[in-house]
Amino acid sequence: MATEIKVPTLGESVSEATVAQWLKSEGDAVAADEPLVELETDKVTLEVNAPAAGVLRKITVKTGENVEVDAVLGMLEEGATDGKKADKPAANEDNKAVKKEETKADAPKSEAPKTTSANADIPLSPAVRKMVDDNGLDASKIPASGKDGRILKSDVQDFIDNGGKNKGSSSSGAVAHVSNEPREERVRMTRLRQSIAKRLKDAQNTAALLTTFNEVDMTNVMELRKEYKDSFEKRHGIKLGFMSFFVKAAIQALKDFPAVNAEIDGEDIVYKNFYDIGVAVSTPTGLVVPVIRDADQKNFADIEGTIVDLGTRARDGKLSMDEMMGGSFTITNGGVFGSLLSTPIINPPQSAILGMHKIQERPMAVNGEVKVRPMMYLAMSYDHRIIDGKEAVSFLVRVKDAIEDPQRLLLDI
Repeated sequence: MATEIKVPTLGESVSEATVAQWLKSEGDAVAADEPLVELETDKVTLEVNAPAAGVLRKITVKTGENVEVDAVLGMLEEGATDGKKADKPAANEDNKAVKKEETKADAPKSEAPKTTSANADIPLSPAVRKMVDDNGLDASKIPASGKDGRILKSDVQDFIDNGGKNKGSSSSGAVAHVSNEPREERVRMTRLRQSIAKRLKDAQNTAALLTTFNEVDMTNVMELRKEYKDSFEKRHGIKLGFMSFFVKAAIQALKDFPAVNAEIDGEDIVYKNFYDIGVAVSTPTGLVVPVIRDADQKNFADIEGTIVDLGTRARDGKLSMDEMMGGSFTITNGGVFGSLLSTPIINPPQSAILGMHKIQERPMAVNGEVKVRPMMYLAMSYDHRIIDGKEAVSFLVRVKDAIEDPQRLLLDI
């Protein structure tokens, strides 16, 4: 029986996707729920799985083409076993012959399951290709743990973490390879990158953007974190980072200045009585902003755990559309990359964004004495149409006060 392979529901307000990569070829045998094709939307990359076991008879949409929800991607013949990569031998074969064939088939796999030739014949997904290219890696040298020898993003990250980054070779072969490369290369922007470009430019064109700055002394937070980080991790099974302090501080400030947590809808201002905090995460395919729902109802451990979970799944491309929708305020931390100061762009339709930066020791005047303190610059970009300068500055001072006196966060004052 022939079954249509269709584009699934992509998420709220998302009606179109791009076929990023077919993971199977026409004539290949597939198991039920086995990934067949990767689709790329404005937000995420998702896999379409086989609805049943059988053979992929026809691919109707090629890589790079755009498709809408419910569009037919291909045809699957259920129950068929004559594919090029059928997993089971014919039923009438002798048991001994079957075992012998399985031994022959398994032998090369056990000797070299992740060889260069195995990886070279399998195309890379756009996310993996970008990660490989950005880090100057040779894909054929990366051990693959994915199905059918596919290289996953986690494989690339493990390869980098283990010191396998390919920085080139002094051999004549490597030099020749570099010299033969084109001077430039034209690559189509991914849908995610296109969406990022459009949203950020729309923010600049629509909002009256302004940025205010301040600096915060991180001494007390760092001492508090140093004193309790071991017991915190032992109790909750998660490390105590800095982001939870800033999320808590931002929520206190948002309660004092509700306009910062509001948005403009036509000629109306929509004030929000919830605190869904977006946390910007850099991934191999671009910047995404997963949302911590009802962050005001979470404790430090809940916030840290949610951030780690969202960040990990964001880098692995496992976030759902709903997890990146509906935030009321965003925090971004450029300090993890060494940024000392920046002017972040708001995430529409939100009206403000808080930028954290690198902690750097600087000489500061403290009670008439010069002392070296771990300082961080804070930046808050906001839409001046809805937030006045006094509100923006006061909001940032409120965050600064809470971070410099973290007991305020515990007492909610």
